[in-house]
Amino acid sequence: MAKRRLNKQQQFRIKKVQEERAARAARKEKVVQEQADAGELGQEQEGLIIAHYGQQLDVEGLEGEHTGKVIRCFVRANIDSLVTGDKVIWRPGRNESGVIVARCERQNLLQRPDNFGALKPVAANIDHIILVLAAEPEPHDNLIDRYLVASEITDIPAVILLNKTDLITDRNRNHIDALLARYEALGYEVIRTSAAESGDRPAPEVEALVKNQTSVFVGQSGVGKSSIIQTLIPDEAIRVGAVSESTGKGVHTTTTARLFHLPIGGDLIDSPGIREFGLWHMTPQEIEYGFREIRDEMGHCKFRNCRHMGDPGCAIDAAAEAGRISPERRRSFHRILLDMAEQQARGLKLD
Repeated sequence: MAKRRLNKQQQFRIKKVQEERAARAARKEKVVQEQADAGELGQEQEGLIIAHYGQQLDVEGLEGEHTGKVIRCFVRANIDSLVTGDKVIWRPGRNESGVIVARCERQNLLQRPDNFGALKPVAANIDHIILVLAAEPEPHDNLIDRYLVASEITDIPAVILLNKTDLITDRNRNHIDALLARYEALGYEVIRTSAAESGDRPAPEVEALVKNQTSVFVGQSGVGKSSIIQTLIPDEAIRVGAVSESTGKGVHTTTTARLFHLPIGGDLIDSPGIREFGLWHMTPQEIEYGFREIRDEMGHCKFRNCRHMGDPGCAIDAAAEAGRISPERRRSFHRILLDMAEQQARGLKLD
């Protein structure tokens, strides 16, 4: 799948943004260089990015007298994009500030595309992705599958956490049970909890999930990610949003990805709510790989250029008829492929 093309107006806007960023970077680099020339920068040491605020980042010191301290740092212009969870090399400066001079090697990186198809990093060095669902707003399998495809492609294990089990009723119970059973059958770990019922203390099943791990919470707004984090870190001031009664959709409450240390051990990264996780930056082959049960059928179609959309001799259709692929997962797979094709066509028409 070709990368989404931009029209001239979009290209102009992006160019202006890039020019402004370059100008800010140049001004920032000048300040950094002035401190370095004046001998005002301390020795290089390791740190951990715990929050990102535009051109500045909060870095927690991991060595010496700065261990455990949070320092607002600038970034040298020649360093690639940094993200919460990155380990970096930094030098302390004046006025409780610092300068990041290098990024350490990453274990992995979770990314998502922006509205123009460019990849935007979300978090780095993650042990597992915790995909939070809730009885309300109603969980949808296609959104779940998008997150799971991203998990499979980045090779970051995913755990499905159903929150707000106290809101399960006779009306939605069968739907939720069938939905979760489908993913359990594929080997995904599924955990049920209720932040509301656990009160001020974390639920035991959530505590066991995050202990001594670096976890990132993802999922649409309103499912209770911040509420769960608040039970894990009661001393932190985390805004908790309500679900809109008129639309049933969540209200965004988190504005930047942030890393929290857990008293029980481990780290937790809370990312901004994502209602729809686009995958149009991926190829059809990557989407195929992102579906565990479809991955096993690849290379067995009658024709090498099979589109897997009802083509003769399609191995996916044969696997679905044999019961190895559920109708819901095959439908979700088709929808993702169609969405990718529509995004590409829209980009071409805008030119």
